[in-house]
Amino acid sequence: MTIAVGSRLPSATFKEKTADGPVEITTEQLFAGRRVVLFAVPGAFTPTCTLNHLPGYLENRDAILAKGVDDIAVLSVNDWHVMGAWAQQTGGLGKIHFLADWDGAFTKALGLDLDLSAGGLGVRSKRYSMLIEDGVVKSLNIEESPGQATVSGAAAMLEQL
Repeated sequence: MTIAVGSRLPSATFKEKTADGPVEITTEQLFAGRRVVLFAVPGAFTPTCTLNHLPGYLENRDAILAKGVDDIAVLSVNDWHVMGAWAQQTGGLGKIHFLADWDGAFTKALGLDLDLSAGGLGVRSKRYSMLIEDGVVKSLNIEESPGQATVSGAAAMLEQL
């Protein structure tokens, strides 16, 4: 069953690359008592994710934060090395969190997993965005096609804030 607006996020632990190496970040640390925009992509370095989805959030970071958002995070079913390299290459390091849901446990718990095995990618995340307030989903925007980044893009999120 897919998570819905009004639902509390399940507990999970992500990994994120920092200058000091990988750190673990729990859902409680990131979302408790905070207003956070989370968006997910099927894969770091993939075309739509790198060329369309992520750039909008990086370009609109300050505008999103100015709307009372405490933090922005991108999540992918990739390992922390890949997410760290993606953050570095795109200029996003230190601007938003690049969270590795390395085994897909969080993604599966949300009911937002997507089997892209036919394309050689395995089980990944659907493309989505959500506004989370104190661990509760306030808005949820799921793309119909993983190759699109419109309803889950930064411009759409800005309109919801």
